Parts: sequence; structure tokens; C-alpha cells
Amino acid sequence: QVQLVESGGGLVQAGGSLRLSCAASGRTASGRTFSSQTVGWFRQAPGKDLELVAAISGIGDSTIYGSSVKGRFTISRDNDKNTANLQMTSLKVEDTAGYYCASSPVHPMMAHTPNHYDYWGQGTQVTVSS
Repeated sequence: QVQLVESGGGLVQAGGSLRLSCAASGRTASGRTFSSQTVGWFRQAPGKDLELVAAISGIGDSTIYGSSVKGRFTISRDNDKNTANLQMTSLKVEDTAGYYCASSPVHPMMAHTPNHYDYWGQGTQVTVSS
């Protein structure tokens, strides 16, 4: 069973930066390892749906970003350490949300929605103050 644990959330002023990390352990039900899985970062603000922030392919050669974060956030991964990171810069108040990492067997170009993702972390809160 894959376990994902997020860290790095917190309170930051608008214009600031934060780096979220997602640590993975275990294998999927079919025995696949972390390096074979797309990792996505989603966020959910109060009263809103889950929104894809960014996703990265298993070997890190393909990434996608939500339009609201493109140019400000960068997703990366280190398969040797079984981690995936989300570097967030130029943070805005509207970036305030719970942030979740998730894994998927689907290529990120096709994994735009939460239902493509099998395993989820518990989330970490990011609050951006004005």
C-alpha cells in the first residue's frame, strides 16, 4: 500500500515562498513503485472543489501546471528519495488552501482530475496573508 505524507505547509505573507514535500513509501496494489507513478499536487480551498496544481511523470520528464500557478510554482521529484516537491513562489492570498499530493498510474497529460489518482496524502495547510 502506498503511503504519502505531505509537509512544509504554513503561514506566509503574500509574495513569499514555500516548499511542500511529499514523502512516499510502499508499493501500489499491483506492486508498482513510486518511480512508476505520476505525482500530482492538488489543493482545495473552503467551499471549492479540488483543483490540480501540478503533476509530474514517473521519471520526471513531463510536467503540467494549473493555469493559476503557471510560472510561479515548480514541481519536481527525487525518485532515489521517494519524494516529490512543490516549490511555490510569489504566493497570493488566493493560493490559501489545503494542499494534497496524490499518485496515479496515468501519464500527467491525461491525469487532470482527482479520479485519476489512486493514493492520497492527508494534506498540509498553506495560508497566505495579505
